[in-house]
Amino acid sequence: MKTIEEINEKIRRGEVCVVTATEMKEITSQLTPEEAVKEVDVVTTGTFGAMCSTGAFINFGHSDPPIKFKKVWLNDVEAYAGLAAVDVFIGATKPSETRELYGGAHVIEELVSGKDIELRAIGYGTDCYPNREIVTNMSLEDVNQAEMVNPRNAYQRYRAATNSSDKILRTYMGTLLPNYGNVTFAGTGEISPLNNDPEFRTIGVGTRIFLCGAKGYVIGEGTQHSPPFGTLMVRGNLKEMKPEFLKACYFPGYAPSIYLGIGIPIPVLDENIAKALSIRDSEIKTTIIDFGVARRQRPVVREVSYEELKSGKVEINGEEVRVSPLSSYYMAEKVMRELKKMIERGEFLLTMPVERLKPKEVLKPMKQKEIRVVKDLMTKAITIGEDWSIEDAAKLLIEKNVNHLPVVDSDGTLKGIVTSWDIAKAVVKRSSKVSEIMTKDVITVYPEDPIAIAVSKLEKFDISALPVVDSRKRVLGIITSETLSKLLGR
Repeated sequence: MKTIEEINEKIRRGEVCVVTATEMKEITSQLTPEEAVKEVDVVTTGTFGAMCSTGAFINFGHSDPPIKFKKVWLNDVEAYAGLAAVDVFIGATKPSETRELYGGAHVIEELVSGKDIELRAIGYGTDCYPNREIVTNMSLEDVNQAEMVNPRNAYQRYRAATNSSDKILRTYMGTLLPNYGNVTFAGTGEISPLNNDPEFRTIGVGTRIFLCGAKGYVIGEGTQHSPPFGTLMVRGNLKEMKPEFLKACYFPGYAPSIYLGIGIPIPVLDENIAKALSIRDSEIKTTIIDFGVARRQRPVVREVSYEELKSGKVEINGEEVRVSPLSSYYMAEKVMRELKKMIERGEFLLTMPVERLKPKEVLKPMKQKEIRVVKDLMTKAITIGEDWSIEDAAKLLIEKNVNHLPVVDSDGTLKGIVTSWDIAKAVVKRSSKVSEIMTKDVITVYPEDPIAIAVSKLEKFDISALPVVDSRKRVLGIITSETLSKLLGR
């Protein structure tokens, strides 16, 4: 069995054998684990993907007269100022208050790229910090400290996403096409750091890592760490990072985010570590979940391996569905090769963790007082058929004192909807049949959907009612903004 000290001595002497995780797969396909331990000292692993839970602490130094930040904006992106006088935390996913498709991630990228940013702040105006307002421009060189501290990075593996609904969904997993039109997934599979050390023997608190071109450190298990969906909390000096390994992005309909390059060297200390480093994509399983159901526990469509995901297509309900990665293998390979060079040049020594990450952890849901669902508040829907006359529809609206009439076929399946406003316009235009005026593309909810989902749809689509349907689109009831306002006291 080797030790970290022995490997570091080899690094200092320029005699170390370093290979990338990709190269290690080929080596372990030809050598036994015992033989691989003798041949290889270090394996570099890598990932490059969107990591939303990213941000940076920045200390701007004291102004004259001094100020204690009450609120701070960097390029019009609000930063958290509830710290000491001139310390802030800028989060990657915080959107700009004035610029479209721009956010905290872009501020961080511009700083690392050497650009100036605008600091705008208001202060409390205290005896020791009398200044109440400041506006200035600063670069990364002008600040005292700029530490990237990320609560959750480098997911071991991640659930893939698809969409069973009939609407396009804009999510943090990218754009999901309706009716299982595509699948997206994140992670780099067999070359991803945590998949190559699943027992966290060499990756833990204190492990030195490659973080966006700089030497960073693992400072703990990441938030939502739940092996085999393990995560890392990491830190690194923003001033030492390279722009090519850090890219801001914007997911339409979601938020800004940031792509990070993270590499972790794994010392090949013994046969068990060598064996773990032989893992292949076919052995790494995850699930495809349905984002078309807007619940915490989204339905699992099927289990899938990273080998299938990387093939570019998977089968869902007998149909071939296109798959797209959200991570970059090209950049992950570049991270591994760059880290390999740093070690071979003697610029990067290895560290053993001072504390191991938990091999097991239960991910708890948010504790809520009450979750009210649609079926608790929906009312009986008054329905009509497509061949009804406008006159009969108008009479029904008046007789039942309602403003919305779902249009159904003989089986009760939703075909459209008409409102009192539609009827009024139809009278003026002298339309004769309901089928001529009904809205066919109807926004609906399911009875088990939370009320918050119904409210969100009413506001998003600027409508006043939602037919409640089952999985076969048969109308079960209706929920209106008027009903919600009365029951929820809004």
